[in-house]
Amino acid sequence: MSRTFGLSTFTLASPFSERDAEAFDRTAGFGYELIEVCVEDPALLSGEWLAQQAERTGLAVGICGAFGPGRDVSSPEPATREAALGYLRSCVDLAAATGSPHVAGPMYAVTGQTRMLDAEDRTAQFRRAADALAEAADYAAGRGVRLAIEALNRFETDLVNTVEQGLALCEATGAENVGLLLDTFHMNIEEKSLGDAVRLAGDRVFHVQVSENDRGTPGSGHVPWDEFFQALDDIDYDGQLVVESFLPTVREIARAVSLWRPVAPSMDALARDGLAFLREHGGGRAS
Repeated sequence: MSRTFGLSTFTLASPFSERDAEAFDRTAGFGYELIEVCVEDPALLSGEWLAQQAERTGLAVGICGAFGPGRDVSSPEPATREAALGYLRSCVDLAAATGSPHVAGPMYAVTGQTRMLDAEDRTAQFRRAADALAEAADYAAGRGVRLAIEALNRFETDLVNTVEQGLALCEATGAENVGLLLDTFHMNIEEKSLGDAVRLAGDRVFHVQVSENDRGTPGSGHVPWDEFFQALDDIDYDGQLVVESFLPTVREIARAVSLWRPVAPSMDALARDGLAFLREHGGGRAS
């Protein structure tokens, strides 16, 4: 079993654009095999440019969405849902052009939406999200791309917080190319047991992001890493492990993820130390 170690561009530049070719060089220089491109503005990126940078540096590419205002497939407004689907299709096109196996992220609703809805309204929201994601999944399947849905903690979304809820949404789409992105930061808040949650997800685990309980360097806090990695072994996960954190200097992102203080001496230190931790603990058992 062999896993691919990657670094999120959220640690390098925001919004990531074609002016940030150096990010590929830095990621390769740290020793990573993959760069996860977070698509904040599709107009700033082309699949051709990303593929060229990947070939130049020898990195694989993963595509992750950024679901801010206006990108809500669960909205009751048809125009908003269609705009969100248009954004998702753009991400799928980038994935297809770069060889990314998936588009990942909390694509079911706008991030930061937390409301007390009654059961009827919540069911309607869930159904709108499932129907829209089924449409996106059909588009993605035609391009050989999967969708990896990310559960977020309760302070960042009111719709999908746990693996169990994520699996329900996957099933509701009726699409085999819809699965889960597991993120240890959110799981550490919401799951009773990280290991049990991973095993429950099983072969629906399409992607994994790793971050410490404070969004800092993996291995520097209290996330139960041995339990987590053992569970990935148990389900024979051999995909990507991406170190994710966020630039504290970008005010919009820092505010969105409640990042009020530095979580590492520097983003470079987080990237280097995170990779060292993954190499020691996260590679998976020998097959």
